[in-house]
Amino acid sequence: MSSARLESSTAAVKRPILEIQALQKIYRNPQHELTVLNDINLTLEAGDTLAITGPSGSGKTTLLGLCAGLDDATSGSLKLDGQAFENLSQDARAALRNRLVGFVFQNFQLIPTLTALENVLVPLELRGETGRQKVAEALLHEVGLGKRMGHYPAQLSGGEQQRVALARAFVHRPKILLADEPTGNLDAATSAPIVEMLFRLNREAGTALVIVTHDPGLAAKARRVVKMEGGKIIAEEENAV
Repeated sequence: MSSARLESSTAAVKRPILEIQALQKIYRNPQHELTVLNDINLTLEAGDTLAITGPSGSGKTTLLGLCAGLDDATSGSLKLDGQAFENLSQDARAALRNRLVGFVFQNFQLIPTLTALENVLVPLELRGETGRQKVAEALLHEVGLGKRMGHYPAQLSGGEQQRVALARAFVHRPKILLADEPTGNLDAATSAPIVEMLFRLNREAGTALVIVTHDPGLAAKARRVVKMEGGKIIAEEENAV
């Protein structure tokens, strides 16, 4: 292989999955202006793990939503796998999100009228992938819910609902998994297997993992930790993991 081709191949492999530059989010109305995020700069490599910490109201969840393309930034740039969200239409952004992103919500956000299996199948159906029920079934077995596939969310415990949400977020093997307080509504005993699964999926599939958390123990499991305050990143450190 020529040196030029080798350099090109290496550059492609090393391209960050997430690139954020001078990102700002401001909410405005005629009487008031609120800056929620200010001058956020952040890069995440494929397969890396990152915890975002900080007090309530520091902008953590807003940042996570912008990373998923669920909201528009006021200014700055956010690239996902090299594609800038600000240059995409809403439909193109949704397609990119469905292809690359898994999102685990703090309050699960399962569809109450669908069974556990049907909830997990939703991302595949949105992608137009039919005949993939065995994939969803295998993942539910993997998260310990093989015998609960036909149950509705109201029939599941909080920990079981979170495992369904995790399976749904991962069923299409995203390149980046975003988790907003994934253990925030769970007790310590229920949280432990959820945390183990998050990091195991990261290791085994190479999916980049971004976790918003108030839990210092959970943050310590990530390779990188950024602390936010007042809409800014005020500190960053690396853990020996």
